Amino acid sequence: MESDRARFGRDGRMTSPLRILMTPAAVRQAGTGLAEALGGHAHVVVNTGDDADIAFVSRDVTGLSTKHRVLPETQRFHDAMRNAPSLRWVHAHSAGADRPVYGELRARGVEVTTSSGANASVVVQTALAGVLMMARCFPQLLAAQREKTWAPLMGSGLPRDLAGQTAVIVGWGPIGQGLGALLSALGLRVVAVRSSSGAPAAPATGSVRFEDIHTVLPSADWLLLACPLTDRTRGLVDAAALASLPAGARLVNISRGEVVDEPALIDALRSGALSGACLDVFAHEPLPAESPLWDMPNVIVTPHTAGHSDGNEARVAALFLDNLRRWHAGLPLLNRVA
Repeated sequence: MESDRARFGRDGRMTSPLRILMTPAAVRQAGTGLAEALGGHAHVVVNTGDDADIAFVSRDVTGLSTKHRVLPETQRFHDAMRNAPSLRWVHAHSAGADRPVYGELRARGVEVTTSSGANASVVVQTALAGVLMMARCFPQLLAAQREKTWAPLMGSGLPRDLAGQTAVIVGWGPIGQGLGALLSALGLRVVAVRSSSGAPAAPATGSVRFEDIHTVLPSADWLLLACPLTDRTRGLVDAAALASLPAGARLVNISRGEVVDEPALIDALRSGALSGACLDVFAHEPLPAESPLWDMPNVIVTPHTAGHSDGNEARVAALFLDNLRRWHAGLPLLNRVA
């Protein structure tokens, strides 16, 4: 933030128009909010070939690109940020900032903030849907529907009651806590795995650090991943962790694919050591057509859409505008990437 002060006068006001790199769609979404956030100070929206002070990476910038396959439209915006020497702050529509461009910008001193929390309730709903679908044998029932087979759940195939089971939730931010509250309401015992030790917030009945996850996995009927991708969580769920789960355990991943050792996960699903998985994220995205995960009867695959809904753009825009007010006033930004 100190380097930004060169664009402010002694009275604290900016001495030249603020240059904002954002798409026309994002400008329309922000409406009059840009001027209001800046207290009427002059600003200009610049194109991808121009220098900029700040940038707003809205959902339409990312489009169908992933961090593994960047499409031309997204590449142009990323290159514009890389080539903007005056860039000081970038706000991302996503909850995470593990795309390579953000690491590059941070390395040169650019502040990066995320929209963590904007889609938390939507991701929670998706994760809960995955739990309920697997708990109620929906993959099996939907397969029978496709075959036009009347196959009621009976005998040894009856699903277990959810009440009394244990859910281990890795990541105890807005998503983890929201999911924990709903699972607790369904009668599950909730254990949190998080960055720090100490007493967790309700409804968790206990917690351990990421490094101690192995101590709680033997009791996990459900392993739910809702953590950011960091050096501490990359590869956290490896072959040994999967082997520690009890028979019949299931996994839901709505965090990042790299948190899980994917070959080990495939082996555990094939062998039956893991009863099922609901996966929204993968080691490589898009998930390659040759991946065996597509065809496994005990796996639900979704294309990294756990947090998508028609209300997200407005929530993300509101977060960006709130941070824009803070940036203009010299106040600490929310959701800073440390």
